[in-house]
Amino acid sequence: MLQNLKAQPTDKILALIAAYREDPRETKVDLGVGVYKDSSGNTPVMRAVKEAEKRLQAEQSTKAYVGLAGDPAFSDAMINLVLGDTIPRDRIAAVATPGGTGAIRQAFELIKMAAPEATVWLSNPTWPNHPAILKYLDMKSAEYRYFDSETRGVDFDGLMADLSGVQAGDIVLLHGCCHNPTGANLTADQMAEVIALMNTKGALPFVDIAYQGFGDGLDADAQATRMIAAGFDNVLIAASCSKNFGIYRERTGILMAIARHEDEATLAQQNLNFLNRQNYSFPPDHGARVVTTILNDPALRADWEDELNETREGMLVLRKQLADELRRLTNSDRFDFLAHHRGMFSLLGTTPEMVEKLRADHGIYMVNDSRMNIAGLNANTVPILAKAIVDAGI
Repeated sequence: MLQNLKAQPTDKILALIAAYREDPRETKVDLGVGVYKDSSGNTPVMRAVKEAEKRLQAEQSTKAYVGLAGDPAFSDAMINLVLGDTIPRDRIAAVATPGGTGAIRQAFELIKMAAPEATVWLSNPTWPNHPAILKYLDMKSAEYRYFDSETRGVDFDGLMADLSGVQAGDIVLLHGCCHNPTGANLTADQMAEVIALMNTKGALPFVDIAYQGFGDGLDADAQATRMIAAGFDNVLIAASCSKNFGIYRERTGILMAIARHEDEATLAQQNLNFLNRQNYSFPPDHGARVVTTILNDPALRADWEDELNETREGMLVLRKQLADELRRLTNSDRFDFLAHHRGMFSLLGTTPEMVEKLRADHGIYMVNDSRMNIAGLNANTVPILAKAIVDAGI
């Protein structure tokens, strides 16, 4: 049997990590892996997470399974974090998932069950796992333009032109904030136009929000998702706790399904529970308990928000330092977009050949589409990166 398997392509980011580790140069810079790093190059455990884990260790009396949907308190806490009071709770079905990736996979499975002929529209570019999972599930997909390689911002005219081709019942996947990989976000006015167009066409939204709190703040980063939730009868939302709580290895995520009314939400909940049962039975609980403990305790939540703001502001400082250094070196404003992007990533907007040149000549490691992890920088490496970009002729 096993001899019939086909070799699978090596994950590009994992290969990049290996190449970085083997590089002996002291000035090498890792901007590839999508994990937050502090100024020392570490991915720290947040203070509130450590305290919540201490409490769990002292208070938890069992490791028995939770329900198929996970702890209801986790769903309530996350729905409040992402949606606030935008949608009545009885219209929302939700299940805990193994990370944001698990939520996305379950959402695509739900779409396949409910609307097997629907086309799922993805931004070009988008997170590579989006099209990869759709391909594996043999689902229809299409792209809409998103990134303008000249301005390094959103190609809004191209986006609207492409989305004018959606059909009734199609699904449009939108990034809630901090677009991955570009870092370029739609404005509130632009999102309102997208919502209006989709309603006219009868398309439905699926929001992937993995970086809430990494852009402009928790509520500001949730604004687009809340606008979308308020604008449609049915919405799917996949949210991740990996980044904003720093619990990557705990695999903590949630899938929400907004329904027209309570009866429809009950039906959606039954199907979400069914999908969890088929794929992994009961979802992981430790990370979800940590998140719930933090969000439901005023002191822990305040400390978490303070540390999250420190993280966000640190990335904004790095963005401005890099943009300023490139302005100084080039005597032009063509890299100012780096200060306007939000989240962990920015798309430099250059070719794979130039990315390889940065790696070979300067030890700068980034994904070949030129996605940079801004959180991989620090005050010492910003000048190294800026000089490498200029020397490479980007």
